[in-house]
Amino acid sequence: MTERGRKFLEIGVSALIAAALGVLFWHQSRNHLDFYNSGFREMMGTFTQITVAARDEQQAQGFIDTAFELMKQINREMNDHDPNSPISQLSLTAHLQPVAVSPELVEVIETSLYYSKLSDGAFDITVGPETQLWRRMQKTGQKPSDDELSEARSKVGYEKLILDKANRTVKFAVEGMKLDVGAIAKGYAVDLAVKILQERGAVGGMVDIGGNIRCFGTGPGKGGLWLIGLQDPRKDNAILLKLRLNEMSVATSGDYRRFAVIGGQSYSHIINPRSAGSVKELASVSVIAPLAVDADALSTTVSVLGKEKGLALIERLKDTAAIVMTTQEPGKMIQTPGTERFVEKE
Repeated sequence: MTERGRKFLEIGVSALIAAALGVLFWHQSRNHLDFYNSGFREMMGTFTQITVAARDEQQAQGFIDTAFELMKQINREMNDHDPNSPISQLSLTAHLQPVAVSPELVEVIETSLYYSKLSDGAFDITVGPETQLWRRMQKTGQKPSDDELSEARSKVGYEKLILDKANRTVKFAVEGMKLDVGAIAKGYAVDLAVKILQERGAVGGMVDIGGNIRCFGTGPGKGGLWLIGLQDPRKDNAILLKLRLNEMSVATSGDYRRFAVIGGQSYSHIINPRSAGSVKELASVSVIAPLAVDADALSTTVSVLGKEKGLALIERLKDTAAIVMTTQEPGKMIQTPGTERFVEKE
């Protein structure tokens, strides 16, 4: 958890090799426990897997099924690709009057507003009108016009999002606003899944939604740790380095899984909310933090801020580290202080 004392989609393995090296153990015994892996399932527009330490397969399956059911609930609530989901329905009437939302969506919005203020708007879940243009561009191969970009920008801005936490309502100051929680919802769902696994009695586990990973308790690696492979953004199935994690999370944002090529130019799916433009400077951003929701939000935030401002932000945050690669220097990794304690030595 960060210092503030709060409570806390592309198919593919996304930024991390999610079959996290140490998790390839299926029934690897450790202190009378076995490790059971769910295998990959499609969830939240990507591949998801859970690994748990348990006494037997029946207990493990109970843990896994409970966690997946909870993540399905979050997906139903926050899937902006579904026009009937609660988050999509907000855009229909929230500009007219406050709309009641779930406690989970309140938490996601509250955390999002925190990062919006921390980053001066580099992170902003009201980016929905701009991401809608990107999705259309990806399908049609045509860039939006200047007028379309200007209109979308007029509907974006976290200061236009009014959250009443006490009454659990949301109101939009401008008609046509849309929320896109794709840069934070996966991490939030991972944290909830870990929480319920711990409550049910799992002594160790790893939850991975498309490369948003959190590990806890006993792991199958040396010293009970979890070994995670960090993918090279320019080479398929190539590992840059291995991370040794416990009670930590890691998430990666990058331009190499979801992008559109128009007129010979590549456009990342990561949008700068303030310009409605596609980010270009960083090819890959991996953030390590205690909570998955923080790692998820921060990986996008750094992608938008760029190397200098993004890494400066990470260095101000407690128990948080980042590894980035720029588009101009492929193969060169830049790490913030403290990252070395998580990197597996060759």
